Amino acid sequence: MATDYAKLTENLERFYDFTGKVVLFIGAAGRQLLDPSTRVKKLIAIDKDEGSLRQLRTKIASEGLQGSVDVVAADFGEVSLDADAVYFEFCLHEMEDPEGALKHAKSLASDIVVYDHSAGSEWIYYGAEEEQVARSSAAMEHFGIRRRQKFVAEQRFATYPELLAKIGSQGPLAMKRARRFKGANNIVVHMNYELDLL
Repeated sequence: MATDYAKLTENLERFYDFTGKVVLFIGAAGRQLLDPSTRVKKLIAIDKDEGSLRQLRTKIASEGLQGSVDVVAADFGEVSLDADAVYFEFCLHEMEDPEGALKHAKSLASDIVVYDHSAGSEWIYYGAEEEQVARSSAAMEHFGIRRRQKFVAEQRFATYPELLAKIGSQGPLAMKRARRFKGANNIVVHMNYELDLL
């Protein structure tokens, strides 16, 4: 198993209260640490990955949440919906222009919640995403952080092939860096991450 996703969800619930709010959920086609059954006024799940959004739609239908959750296949920059909060889930660092995304978010809502990797994380090194995380971190600092909470988790892999399966899509540099674990079992990589309210 990789990291403890239940713990990540618990951290989010303690950090910010989404209850009764209209929330734009950016990066919703991922694991969904923000539970779609949270007592929001309206959750608008946005992602450009239509295939992954199909899985989310199925989950929403199976839980009878169609009345409180909308699913929108779109690039965030194209979204012009008003909300109380914009929530980025482990996706701000993947955006080409994180500062532009934050400015756009502020034009739509008074609160911006960012859940993402922290600069200097060992996991980010092995995923070869240091530049992306540094860029999104700088954008948040420039934008202004009202509150921040930092955490450390462990990404655990029983075998080297299991690790490669997880980071394989990150490209050749990530695969090269992961070679230091070749032949190893019970691999543990620390993952630093944070929640920010802007």
